[in-house]
Amino acid sequence: MTFLNEIKTAGVILKKEIASFFSSLTGYVAIIVFLTANSLFLWIFPGEYNVLDSGYANLDTFFFMAPWIFLFLVPAVTMRLFAEEKRSGTIELLYTVPLSDFRIVLAKYFAGITLVIFSLLPSLIYFVSIGLLGDPEWNIDTGAFWGSFTGLFFLAAVYAAAGVFASSLSESQIIAFLTAMIISFFLYIGFEAISNLDLWGDYADIVANLGISAHYKSMSKGVLDTRDIVYFIAVSAVFIISADFVLKNRT
Repeated sequence: MTFLNEIKTAGVILKKEIASFFSSLTGYVAIIVFLTANSLFLWIFPGEYNVLDSGYANLDTFFFMAPWIFLFLVPAVTMRLFAEEKRSGTIELLYTVPLSDFRIVLAKYFAGITLVIFSLLPSLIYFVSIGLLGDPEWNIDTGAFWGSFTGLFFLAAVYAAAGVFASSLSESQIIAFLTAMIISFFLYIGFEAISNLDLWGDYADIVANLGISAHYKSMSKGVLDTRDIVYFIAVSAVFIISADFVLKNRT
């Protein structure tokens, strides 16, 4: 099979997955929940996270809350990618497709990434709203915003990769969801928490940099450091390769 035909076949799988997201309520619910939850904290719930109460024209609340909301939403979206195929028996049909397991995993992964993009794009309305609320208008740190926005995308991309891996492990969507959520939670906050223990000494920063949070915070400063981008791509690749390994060693 030629490379071009493989790309076309992978594209068919990608389109099928995206279509399945939006032919059911899954895709719509994920996007609506993401936007609604963030909007409630930004504009409705009183307190320090409310933009109007804080008096500052920034989106710190959004970039603080979004990783936690994605922590539940992305595993919920990705849990079915392989688990449902296994449960329904259609996984065997998928294996007959003239395409390597690795490219099948990639197609599923990019379907999850596509839904993440669909969730993030409407949130740009927050940027416009904050810009218009500034005094003077557009008195907003655009560099920090786009750095944070890019970091949030890469963070969700890692969550999606972890979700694909978790889904490859079991035919139970619930187990896949919980596994992906635990992995993502540990990657996001676990290494940072462990690095605060006294036993690491001078190596505390190294431990912290193994986690997502340190790199996400770095990108939030508005500087797109190559090391941060490489980190996110590398961690995503580890989970994608691991999912491929699981599928290759199926019994």
